[in-house]
Amino acid sequence: MITSADVVVCGAGIAGVAAAYHLAVEQRVGRVVIVDEREPLTLTSDKGTQGYRNWWPGPDDTMLRFVSRSIDLLEATARAHGNAFRMNRRGYLFATAEPAEVERLRTTAAQVSGFGMGAVREHRDLETYAPHLAEGFEDQPIGADLLLGDAARRAFPYLTPDMIGALHVRRAGTMNAVMLGALLLQRSVAAGAAFLEDRITGFDISHGTIRGVRLASGVGVSTPRVVVAAGPLVHEMTQMLGLSVPVMHELHAKLTVRDPRGAVQRDAPFVIWNDPVEIGGRPLPAGVHMRPVDLTHGDELQLIWTFETDLRQYEWPPRFDDRHREILLRGCARMIPAMTPYIGSGTSGVLDGGYYCKTRENRPLIGRLPIDGAFICGALSGIGLMSAHAAGELVALHVTGGPLPAYAPAFSPSRYDDAAYVSLIEQWGARTGQL
Repeated sequence: MITSADVVVCGAGIAGVAAAYHLAVEQRVGRVVIVDEREPLTLTSDKGTQGYRNWWPGPDDTMLRFVSRSIDLLEATARAHGNAFRMNRRGYLFATAEPAEVERLRTTAAQVSGFGMGAVREHRDLETYAPHLAEGFEDQPIGADLLLGDAARRAFPYLTPDMIGALHVRRAGTMNAVMLGALLLQRSVAAGAAFLEDRITGFDISHGTIRGVRLASGVGVSTPRVVVAAGPLVHEMTQMLGLSVPVMHELHAKLTVRDPRGAVQRDAPFVIWNDPVEIGGRPLPAGVHMRPVDLTHGDELQLIWTFETDLRQYEWPPRFDDRHREILLRGCARMIPAMTPYIGSGTSGVLDGGYYCKTRENRPLIGRLPIDGAFICGALSGIGLMSAHAAGELVALHVTGGPLPAYAPAFSPSRYDDAAYVSLIEQWGARTGQL
């Protein structure tokens, strides 16, 4: 029976597992216990589209530096373990049929290049363009390629013929979230960490200092330090600490459908349509997403589109509007005409998804909480997978008192004590960095 720990990690999603890995493996903390009432990686960590990108258009270079560090760690982990979680660098592809949008992509790419993404290369033919590989991430370009006119249409022939430009972000792609999480958990346990399937019901706090964790089973775990990595349950967990965090929830639906007609090449990048779409007279925003994914049949596609951003109260399982199926298919058919025959068959697809748990400016909360021994690693929004490695590293450094990276203050909960910062984020908005 586990009755004591050096650190208790509250939550076994990708953020909690990454935090445990960096505590147990990288920082060599002796007794790390991960507590969750569910099996690891079964709440929202396995519900996303499992992409990553070093494309962060601002308002400054903070998120690019943070996620680039996470990609560095992901690549190092992949190299050390035979790419067990199938990290690829097929890229993110932003496509458009609008001249003004081509110019906006060009301008934005120059800005992100200045932040450190890499060079931007422009192509009107394919002679100087290096196509992506279907698998793996080594020996691939960084930066981005802006393909124009016939070059864009020849490189990606499954996209609509009226496309006039496509920006291919190269240090980007997809991976298998569950396999990555399982690997990090396995390494953590091998280093001495333990997983405890139980529900946290409270914390023991004395004189403003963490003393222990109370569990539904009646067991108490004494500990001087806890890391709240509870995903969409962050409110519930921090309320037990007597705290309130500035976090909100958006519910995002994902549709998984089969593509037996081969409408999309199986090695396609993560494609995003950057133009608004009208469906049934209803104008909808830009941002239809599509990526191939190998599941049961090997011909599946995943579709996601942030056309609703209403705030939601957390509930599990979440409820989705069945109309999203046809909306997602119709939106996808605008950028990939060969998807049109599937319209009307959306009921055969699987509609699921999860919560974007986010702050007012859509930046994570990672660092110390105002109780001695309490830390948080959360509000990872829609970037939990791609940022988890760096988030886990950062919270582990906070816990152990290690040297913090320059971007650490940007994610600390104490940033909201700065009135000038609070005023600034009102200009940014909660969709900053969100595709």
